[in-house]
Amino acid sequence: MPEQHDLVVRAARALVDGRWGPAEVGVREGRVVAVSSGAGTPLVGTRTVTLADDEVLLPGLVDTHVHVNEPGRTHWEGFASATRAAAAGGVTTLVDMPLNSIPPTTDVGALTTKRTCAEPQVRVDVAFWGGAVPGNLGSLRALHDAGVLGFKAFLAPSGVEEFAHLGPAELDRALAEVAAFDGLLLVHAEDPAVLDAHAAPGRQDYARFVGSRPDDAEVAAIERLVAGVRRTGARAHVLHLSSAAALPVLRAARAEGLRITVETCPHYLTISAEQVPEGGTQFKCCPPIRDAANQDALWQALVDGDVDVVVTDHSPSTPDLKLAGGGDFAQAWGGIAGLQTGLAAVWTEAARRGIGLERVVGWMSAGPARLAGLGAKGRIAVGADADLVAFAPDAEQTVHAAELLHRNPVSAFDGRTLRGVVRGVWLRGEPVATGPEEPARGRLLHRADAVPAAPEAHAAPGPPNAIATGR
Repeated sequence: MPEQHDLVVRAARALVDGRWGPAEVGVREGRVVAVSSGAGTPLVGTRTVTLADDEVLLPGLVDTHVHVNEPGRTHWEGFASATRAAAAGGVTTLVDMPLNSIPPTTDVGALTTKRTCAEPQVRVDVAFWGGAVPGNLGSLRALHDAGVLGFKAFLAPSGVEEFAHLGPAELDRALAEVAAFDGLLLVHAEDPAVLDAHAAPGRQDYARFVGSRPDDAEVAAIERLVAGVRRTGARAHVLHLSSAAALPVLRAARAEGLRITVETCPHYLTISAEQVPEGGTQFKCCPPIRDAANQDALWQALVDGDVDVVVTDHSPSTPDLKLAGGGDFAQAWGGIAGLQTGLAAVWTEAARRGIGLERVVGWMSAGPARLAGLGAKGRIAVGADADLVAFAPDAEQTVHAAELLHRNPVSAFDGRTLRGVVRGVWLRGEPVATGPEEPARGRLLHRADAVPAAPEAHAAPGPPNAIATGR
C-alpha cells in the first residue's frame, strides 16, 4: 500500500535543484519527505493540491533584510502586518533587523522582548539579527548564544538615535569579536566623512539627494570593511549594495579568499534615478537608487556571481514621515517597503532582460537561506521544511499601495504593472492565509534551529525548459 503523506503538491513545473521539471512533493510533519518526477506510482496524501497549468511550484522565499520595528515603532510596521505582507509576496521566512524597534536588539533582554511581541502574531517563520553598536561591543557573544543569526552595524549614522554607528576602531573591535566565535557582521557601508563632505540643503531635486550620498561613500566604507576583514579573518556581509563602483573592491577581496558576501535590493534593480520624479520621496532610501547604467552593472554582477542575494530591505514608516516636507528629500524618512512586491518586481525586470526565474529564486530563496545558515529553508528537497509557493509567472498585477498588506499605504511600486502573481503559500505544509483574522502559524527561529546548508545548486543560465524571456 502506498505510503500516506499529510500533503502532496503536484506541479507540471517545479523548481527542484535549480531546474524545472514535473514534480510531486510529499510532506509529512512539516517536512518534505519525498520528491518525485511523477513518472512512477503517484504519491498519496491526506490532502492533495494540483497546481493550475499556468502555475509553477517554488520554494518559499527567504528575506534576510526586514525592519519590522515592533515594539516601539509598531505604528510604522509590526509583526502581524509585516508577516501578512511577506506571505502575500511568497516570503515564508524573514529575518528581522535590530532597528528601528525600541529597544533595539542589542542585548538579550531586548531580544526576549522582541520575541515575546512576535510569537503570537507571525504568519511566516521569523528569525532575528542582533545589533553591534559602540555600547555593546565586548558582549556580542551573549546575543549570539541567545539565538541571533548575526549582527548588524552601521558605519554612518543610522537615522535613529538609539542605534549608534561604529567608528573605524569600533568596526575593527566588532570584527575581531565576531571572528572569535565565527559569527557574521552585516554592515551598512557608507562613509560618514564622505557624506559630510557632500551634504546638500534639503530640496525636492532627486539628483541633489543622490549627489549627497555619492558612490564614493559606499566605496570608502567597503574598502575599510575589507581591510578589517583581512586583519581579523571575520565573516562580513555588505548590506543593500547600491553602487556598482564598489564592485571591483569586492571582487578583489573575494578573489583573495576573504569571507565577504554581498546583497542588493529590488528597488536598485527595478527603479532608476531617471524615473524618480521631483519630490518623489516614496523612492528615498539610503544608499540611494542610482542611474540606469549603474542598475545594468548590478544586474551583471548578479549574473556573474559578484552579488550573492537579493533581499528587500523592507523599511516602511508612516506617511507623514515618508512624505515629510512636501517632497523634501532631506526631511523624508529613507526606506522602501517591498516585502509583498519584491519577487514580482525582480522577476518582471529579469524577464525583460532574458534572465530565468530559476536565477531569481536562487537569489531570493536559496541564497539568503545560506547567508543566514537556515539550511532547512530555501529549497524543495527531502529533509527541507515544506515551505512552498504556487506562482503564476505570466500573470500580471498592478500595484495599488492602499491594497498592500504592510501597515502604511506608501510604496515606490505604486501604479506599476508587474509580472508574476503568488497564488498559494504553504508554511511547513500548512496553507498560509493572509486575512486579518486567520491563524498565525509562523514560528520563531533560533540560531540553534539552523542546520548546515546543502551544497549550492547552481541554476543553469538557461536550460531548455527555463522560464526566462518576456513576452
